[in-house]
Amino acid sequence: MREEARWTDLALVVVGLALALSYLWHGMLGFGGGSMLVLGVAAIVAAILSLTRPGAVSSEIAAVVIGTLAFILPWAVGFTHEPVAAWTAWILGAAIAGVGVYGLVMAARARRRDPELAWTQHVTQM
Repeated sequence: MREEARWTDLALVVVGLALALSYLWHGMLGFGGGSMLVLGVAAIVAAILSLTRPGAVSSEIAAVVIGTLAFILPWAVGFTHEPVAAWTAWILGAAIAGVGVYGLVMAARARRRDPELAWTQHVTQM
């Protein structure tokens, strides 16, 4: 079943990359643009962790938190007067949080089926 949810990890990489590079189309630099860059990179890292640990729910929880932070960023930092940047943060933040919630549900199901998926031990055979 986790193979069906693998698209969420790839979608999280794409949306995180879009958030990280969003300054290219809205042109906002400074603290707000830097915050979006950092949150985008954090979303990519969470997606990579989710790809490598399919039953670990921590990366999906991180994606939900990152998406929520990206969504509230225009109000917290104060760039709601920049409509392109604000809408970018709202749309991509909601997408990251939504993908994270779906991935969290799928990871919890995978973990219930096979608890070893959470933190597998890599054993090399000689």
